[in-house]
Amino acid sequence: MDFEQDNTRIEPPQPSEPVSYPPQGTPPADKPPKKRTGWKIFWGIVTALSILANVVLFIMLVGVVMMFFAAGQKDIFTEEVIQPGQRTTKIAVIKLQGVIDDEQSQEVYRQLKRARKDQHVKGLIIRVDSPGGTISASDQIHNEILKYRRQTDKPVVAFMQGVAASGGYYTSVACEKIIAEPTVITGSIGVMGGYFVLQELLEDKLGIQPVIVKSGLKKDWPTPFQPPTDEQRQYLQDKLINPAYERFIQLVADGRPSLALADVRNLADGSIYGAQEALDEKLIDEIGYLDDAIETLSLMAGIEEPHVVEYRRPFSLANLLSSRGEAIKLDRAALYEFTTPRVLYLWNGY
Repeated sequence: MDFEQDNTRIEPPQPSEPVSYPPQGTPPADKPPKKRTGWKIFWGIVTALSILANVVLFIMLVGVVMMFFAAGQKDIFTEEVIQPGQRTTKIAVIKLQGVIDDEQSQEVYRQLKRARKDQHVKGLIIRVDSPGGTISASDQIHNEILKYRRQTDKPVVAFMQGVAASGGYYTSVACEKIIAEPTVITGSIGVMGGYFVLQELLEDKLGIQPVIVKSGLKKDWPTPFQPPTDEQRQYLQDKLINPAYERFIQLVADGRPSLALADVRNLADGSIYGAQEALDEKLIDEIGYLDDAIETLSLMAGIEEPHVVEYRRPFSLANLLSSRGEAIKLDRAALYEFTTPRVLYLWNGY
């Protein structure tokens, strides 16, 4: 039996590519996360602010260090411009304000020293607003002003504001001219002194009996442990009050050529004077304001467009902290100052 031959070739099955199956328990692959641009911006801002804050803190640290450094430099002053002008023709204003003591004296000395070194300074205005103070400090300032005038041959004008009495007037007569505001109180040419008598407090109230051993009768005069006798009062008058009083009168006569010594003595009973009365009595030269003082000094110095500056002490954090940290201490030195008589060029009505 014949069979029809089939020529169709049957291809063997091709091996299929192996299929990999994930192992059991393996989660399906996550889709790629979306870009979170919001968080990137947020952290960028935080980083920038952090850098900026560190820069600011560094600058503040440098500033604090500089302020502490400035506190230790006694001769550092800034110049506050009162009236702009030619910087080569400068007028310096030195402020004398408050009760005159040793610290005030040193401050004026340093300002005068600064002005002496500045070749552009052509004259000074001493701006006085003070009821006076201690004899020694007032005399030191008076002497330093005269020394500046002698050494530089530059004009110096006193400008009185508010109260310029006793030691305030004492320092003003060292200047060539005196200009006072219309409302000023000046004069009070004289000396005062006083101390506390503690005998009743110690003996009657506290039961404390002081014991004094001395080499001579007058060694402890005046004493706070008993009221003064007439002899002791006269002793203090002769030894303390009169010499300081005579010096005050003499320096006023020297500083005010229009007044004779006898004229000054008639005015030197401790009286205060208003501006007009002081002008009538020739204790001052002119009534006016700071602009008038600047104009007068400019004429004296021969300058037309003065650059007027006032010396100021720069802000000091160290001084601020130290002033707040001061406390009253009652020790032997404080008790000595409390009970020792102080002779003053001071108007007591301040």
